Amino acid sequence: MHIVVCVKMVPDTTQVKIDPVTNTLVREGVPFITNPYDTNAVEEAIRFKDRYGAYVTAISMGPPAAESVLRRAIALGADEGILLSDRAFGGADTLATSTVLGYAIKKIAETRPVDIIICGKQTIDGDTAQVGPGIARRLDIPQLTLVDQIISVNYAQRTIKVRRKLETYHEIVESQLPVLLTVEREINTPRYPTVPGRLDAETVPIKIWSNAVLKLDPNTIGLPGSPTQVRRIFAPERKKGEVIPGEGDQKATAVDMMFTKLKEWDFITT
Repeated sequence: MHIVVCVKMVPDTTQVKIDPVTNTLVREGVPFITNPYDTNAVEEAIRFKDRYGAYVTAISMGPPAAESVLRRAIALGADEGILLSDRAFGGADTLATSTVLGYAIKKIAETRPVDIIICGKQTIDGDTAQVGPGIARRLDIPQLTLVDQIISVNYAQRTIKVRRKLETYHEIVESQLPVLLTVEREINTPRYPTVPGRLDAETVPIKIWSNAVLKLDPNTIGLPGSPTQVRRIFAPERKKGEVIPGEGDQKATAVDMMFTKLKEWDFITT
């Protein structure tokens, strides 16, 4: 069994800075982390390895610094890491990103067929939840999104059964392999890398694939291949709320004023 897990390096959202002129992320001095949802994806991939002896390949698209998230995945138990890094990939939206990742997984499958692809439900910097499904579409395989439990895997019959977390209920779904899963945070509790694991991960060579390896049409990747672009990023103006004093003897007056305001705003009619 071969599992491919997709991971992304994202900025620590408490310290994001945006260039007001270019509307792009300011990377200098900003700490980066593994996308939290992807930590659950890595954990689930390693659990497949623990249970079924699966081979786990971690893959990421990003700048050279993104090698760190792959080394963390290897420290946790992944067998190899592949970084897709090229200036031609820069500025990609979800369509262009899924194009690069999808073709990279196709190339991986040429030497070791892929059974399951696992992605986090979404990234905390984009929150679109579109890349996982986009990869599945480019590979023309089933996609099971919002997975919060792996119920069973029958490798002999090439099937997997999972539970999906929907808005008001859960759904049990079975699919043929190969399949792509996007996982929820509730699916597991990620483990921490051990010291020996961290040390071993530093010695594992990370494969770097540029577009010279993938040979994709430059017009389908990066900024040229992105039909959606950020035109402007800004903090919305917020009107300050009105504070009505209501302590001690002012309580009755405060209640009357509140009802008056609600009537003015047409929230109540009587």
